[in-house]
Amino acid sequence: MKRINSLLFLLLFLTAFSTLTAQKKSISLDDIWKPGSSVFKTERLEVLHSMNNGKEYAVLNYDRQNKASTVDVYDYKSGEKVKTLLNSKDLKGIDFVISYEFNKDESKILFSTEIEQIYRRSSRGTYYVYDVKTKNFSLVSTNKIQEPTFSNDGNKIAYGFENNLYVKDLNSSETKQITTDGKKNSIINGITDWVYEEEFSFVRAFEWSTNSDKLAYIKFDENDVPEYTMDVYGNNLYPFADTFKYPKAGENNSKVSLQLYYISSGKTSSVDLSKYNSYYIPRMLWTNDNNILSVQLSNRHQNVLDLVFVDASNNSSKLIFEEKDNAYVDVTDNLTFLNDNSFFWTSERDGWNHIYQYDKNGKLLNQVTKGPWEVTAYYGFDQNTGRVYYQSTENGNINRDVYSILPSGTNKARLSQKTGTNDADFSADYSYYIGSFSDANTPYVFTLNEAKTGKVVREIKNNNELKNRLSSYKISPKEFSTININGEDLNMYIIKPVDFDATKKYPLFLYQYSGPGSQNVANSWMGANDFWHQMLANDQQIIIACVDGRGTGFKGRDFKKMTQKELGKYEVEDQIAAAKKLSELPYIDASRTGIWGWSYGGFMSSNCLFQDPDTFEMAIAVAPVTSWRFYDSIYTERYMQTPQENASGYDENSPLSHVDKLKGKFLLVHGSADDNVHVQNTMRLVEALVQANKQFDWRIYPDKNHGIYGGNTRLHLYTLMTDFIKKNL
Repeated sequence: MKRINSLLFLLLFLTAFSTLTAQKKSISLDDIWKPGSSVFKTERLEVLHSMNNGKEYAVLNYDRQNKASTVDVYDYKSGEKVKTLLNSKDLKGIDFVISYEFNKDESKILFSTEIEQIYRRSSRGTYYVYDVKTKNFSLVSTNKIQEPTFSNDGNKIAYGFENNLYVKDLNSSETKQITTDGKKNSIINGITDWVYEEEFSFVRAFEWSTNSDKLAYIKFDENDVPEYTMDVYGNNLYPFADTFKYPKAGENNSKVSLQLYYISSGKTSSVDLSKYNSYYIPRMLWTNDNNILSVQLSNRHQNVLDLVFVDASNNSSKLIFEEKDNAYVDVTDNLTFLNDNSFFWTSERDGWNHIYQYDKNGKLLNQVTKGPWEVTAYYGFDQNTGRVYYQSTENGNINRDVYSILPSGTNKARLSQKTGTNDADFSADYSYYIGSFSDANTPYVFTLNEAKTGKVVREIKNNNELKNRLSSYKISPKEFSTININGEDLNMYIIKPVDFDATKKYPLFLYQYSGPGSQNVANSWMGANDFWHQMLANDQQIIIACVDGRGTGFKGRDFKKMTQKELGKYEVEDQIAAAKKLSELPYIDASRTGIWGWSYGGFMSSNCLFQDPDTFEMAIAVAPVTSWRFYDSIYTERYMQTPQENASGYDENSPLSHVDKLKGKFLLVHGSADDNVHVQNTMRLVEALVQANKQFDWRIYPDKNHGIYGGNTRLHLYTLMTDFIKKNL
């Protein structure tokens, strides 16, 4: 009788679950990609700025009802709005504000109203300066300018325009052009060239000295750099050519030089850095000594990084210390100077990324953090309490937590309490921080926390409305685990249909990126691709898997750098082995295995399909690199050295070398105006496939860059990929 009741209960439970599942909505492509859709939009804190008093913070808000942008100040502890510093309704001719920043004493606000994107990080725009006390505002320049930046005394703004640098005196309104030799595709002053912007992740290549009497900047001589030309089709009768300097692997880079401009004299001097590894100048930062500028210099292989102090009073320089690695040295923004010019620095020298403290002469004082885990963000140092704040993977490398520690390496405290992805934005006096938390099932929650203990003072913003909205959709949880492949326990997640039945057979679809130091398997909130994967899992009954193979990040230096000089070898081996191992599961149909990826992920998916046609039946490659010979110098040579030094590494792991093995279904996609991974990559692969007499599908999106977006473009692309999967997996 008990057994009959148990069976009856199970039957009723399964019936109820089936009914509940049937009532839930399916995610649609329109939900994810239709322009203007806000179904999965998350709430954030926009342009957060901690005020100097440490008790208040400012954010940029937009009032939809009144159609006005405001810079509002809130009290940390109470959350009450204290005041509105700027309201676009009060500014004649200003409809809205896109971004803002304060000068050092917060008496002025620099804000933008029009932004025109150039490349990934660079833009030009219309900027104004607003006086908080008088409420007057003025245009910085009638031109669309780049990177306007307050001097530390707040009296001047430096900016770039048409490859030259300018300084505007805000008291006299006089603007002075301080360089005159700037010319497109020839000389750039104070703004990075394309490859520095993309691979060293910065655009503004000028810095104000502490007392605002000097401006250090990098000059880029692009004359010997080869040009790349893209056709722009547009809407006119004739297309036009967009030509820019792009150094591919092994080709000439810009010749860079460090310049010092002296405000009072109007003179410029060039700093001789020839005795150091000065092929690249990836960072510069003024110390707390008004005459001492720190510059980070690197050789072409990027396996030596020199930290050099330049004395602007006499144009002399001194090597402070040198960081070396058999593979490459990462460039970061973690260098932080204290009042006495001692500094904190992060390094992988012990096999894991950790924080180190040095005195002003480069002598090591202490290794602050230690252990088989990675410091993933350095937040800063509170000179009052003497505590260092950082983010790390101590609680598992798919998670992030916020910690504090003394420079001696003692009294470490975990400040975040929830397991997932925790981040922090500290108040100016380090008394509070605004914490953000998410995990794979929880969209972002923002809280006010005590910096000393991590205790939550109050919740600032959550995404409960989104959570409630999602409760009506078919959403399957990510199942995190590891999979032992080629002697390594690789991080993995799997998404199964909500009505998963272990007695059935399901196709397997792998998603990956796989690039050096990257991470796809992370315990954080979902992005657009995650919602698409949910749609595929629940509507198409496909099992989605993602595996971070060798060469990806946050598992130590050796794991990350083992792919050196062999991009596309070990990563491909791991994806193939993972697909084979997962296909052994009783609920996986081994005859229906696919893989997809974008950029590096497209390079990988192409290689996997071509190199193991008996494991993969289909692949999608979006904007793929097809030969590292076609990609830029800084990124590629960091991992591969030059083609002249490592021809076999470039060619043996290229999809172009394996087209003859293609048996499955292949979809190849690219944007014609991709300034990053040029459409040349796809065209060369197309020609190789044609000459190998291999049939495939492909799509070119006119005038679209590496992101392939704008209007209905993403909706069209994901409809294309969804239909291809339905037909071929």
